[in-house]
Amino acid sequence: MRVPRIAFFAFLILILSGCKPGAAPKGNTNYPRNKPPLLQPKYVRLPLGAVRPEGWLKDQLIIQAKGLTGYVDEFYLTDSRWKGGKDNNPVTGTRDSWAVSYLNGLVATAYLLDDARLKQKAQEYIEWIISSDRPDGWFGPPWEEGYEEATVCDPGHQKRAVSALILYYEATKDPRVIPLAKNFMRFMMANIKEWPLNKWWGMGVMNIAPIAYMLYNETGDPAYLDYVRLVHEKSFDYETFYTNFPWDTKALLEHRVPWNWSSRGKTAHGPLIIGALVHPANWYLLSGDERSKAAVYDGLENLVKYHGQAGGRISGDEHISGTRPTQGSELCGIISMMASMETLFGIFGDTAFGDRLELLAFNSLPGTVTPDFWAHQYDQQANQVLVSNAEREWSTNPGCANIYGLSPHYPCCLFSMHRGFPSYIENMWMATPDNGLVAAAYGPSRVTAKVVDNVDVSILEETEYPFDGAVRMTVGLAWPTNFPLHLRIPGWAEGTTIKVGGKTIRPRAGTVHAIRKTWQPGELLEIVFPMRIRTEARYNKAISVMRGPVYYSLRIGKKFERVVTKDYYCVPNTFNFKGTADWEIRPTTPWNYGLAIERLNPGKSVTVRRNKIGRFPFADKGDIVYLEEENGFKAWEEEAPVILTIPGKLIPEWQLRMNSADDPPVSPVESGEVVTELELVPYGCARLRITEFPLVIDKQ
Repeated sequence: MRVPRIAFFAFLILILSGCKPGAAPKGNTNYPRNKPPLLQPKYVRLPLGAVRPEGWLKDQLIIQAKGLTGYVDEFYLTDSRWKGGKDNNPVTGTRDSWAVSYLNGLVATAYLLDDARLKQKAQEYIEWIISSDRPDGWFGPPWEEGYEEATVCDPGHQKRAVSALILYYEATKDPRVIPLAKNFMRFMMANIKEWPLNKWWGMGVMNIAPIAYMLYNETGDPAYLDYVRLVHEKSFDYETFYTNFPWDTKALLEHRVPWNWSSRGKTAHGPLIIGALVHPANWYLLSGDERSKAAVYDGLENLVKYHGQAGGRISGDEHISGTRPTQGSELCGIISMMASMETLFGIFGDTAFGDRLELLAFNSLPGTVTPDFWAHQYDQQANQVLVSNAEREWSTNPGCANIYGLSPHYPCCLFSMHRGFPSYIENMWMATPDNGLVAAAYGPSRVTAKVVDNVDVSILEETEYPFDGAVRMTVGLAWPTNFPLHLRIPGWAEGTTIKVGGKTIRPRAGTVHAIRKTWQPGELLEIVFPMRIRTEARYNKAISVMRGPVYYSLRIGKKFERVVTKDYYCVPNTFNFKGTADWEIRPTTPWNYGLAIERLNPGKSVTVRRNKIGRFPFADKGDIVYLEEENGFKAWEEEAPVILTIPGKLIPEWQLRMNSADDPPVSPVESGEVVTELELVPYGCARLRITEFPLVIDKQ
């Protein structure tokens, strides 16, 4: 049985104001804020629809709408119990149990695009869910019938459903949502004494706190806070776990990391412990305990140190498994980690959380889905030179978890994948405690919000970020208005310049820079983030090449082979619906290269070529994409948005091991091979890739 994915991070900040933690509750007056004794987070998330995608980000969301997001219910969830169906088949019932995860991404995509077709699809679920509300507070399919993973004490799918309803409420203000949430919380509070700590949800219980805080802020009823205190008392001790992290490199080498499905094994389950980084932060808002805040930082530091992967992710195939570049990371873990970073940036205002959010959004997320959003991997690899249904040196997942397909391995990732890009868009802008706005993450967008004393402002952000460092912001106002505009400056962005009002500002990297001035209607602000080539030290002294928030991977020739797997763990794709397909991908060119560059001055050896961002932003030449207008697949002929040319040398002795690239040989590697000009493309554009390269030197 798989862990329910945490689904409440997306709306946590909505219910809180924009004061600094611990400050008096006087911050932002335009958006709801916490009542004492709750602390105020640094920033407040804006409601769904306040931030809209533009440019390539809008294209990406349209791709989702025309891909699985827009159609999975028409062939895979055709009789869902979450809209009154009778799906009781043991196999399809497993799919159906994750329908509410799909609903979260569906609602967000529908309202961000203002797509009538998707709104109608979402409404079918929403109407049935609201109508199913019972007097005792339960809603949805009856748990008495043995509905999968539902217990009277912590119904994970019901909580995901409330998350979707909250998003819907943000966009529509439907008055039926809050009464259902109150009724559900009464059910939870009445059954707390039966808490199942021996179940998965004993590890994930604090994700109920945002609902309790929201209702406390509305009603002032302290029973909601008492409930959170009791939940914390009964749940897993994440403060101690993250601070005294047991699963370090030594534990891996000594085979003490519990790669199993026991209660102890839950403490090494990748997506669970990644998503749970927000649990101490949720508790901190009520307790004010600095130990909880420290645990968040300790937890992220330990996970990155012992299990960090290129692309900003943590290994988890399915359990955490170290830093080797062939260890996999589950797509659900990427979605959970993005949600954690969004929430943590809102609570603490630390730019490091925003930096990692961008790494995940621009690398790990697109790297594990096909450019047309019709297939995904369960597990991706940094050095991924063969995509196939074959066993790998992973912790617990089978070979089929590596293919790009409809449901490779377990269906949870199929239904969580829709949430990543919409959630990123929703959290690009937030409200600040001084009644201004903060650019939390970057990309083409438009934010419409209130500043100072209820004044409407609209800021159009035009950019090809992360492929380019130039950002133009046009401030739309009805009249000149003095308000603060805060800008997150990434930690890698030394030398950033901001031009506004005839002045040039040079902010410090790794800070949030505030500009306080009277803005004129139509005034322009220009940011230039220097996109210098830099390297990151990786496994066996290998390096990864980075430019801005993007990792670059070796461009490997690829051959797509459509397969129908009969693996026990993989749901066979026999639907043949539009662009659904299961793909293995095999290399047609050598992959075993090292880089012949200067470690301290890598940009000296690199040529950067910019290309137009095409219809599929994360496609590269040779990818197979589904074209709806042609009702078929086509080999894509356009280049990736950025191509780096770097000198390298072949390393003949570096070969496959157990269907993956062997560990990179320890750098530096002597090579007598001729220097070859290699092409690197953005990680998210590379279905096959080497991302951790050995350094090569001339053979003596």
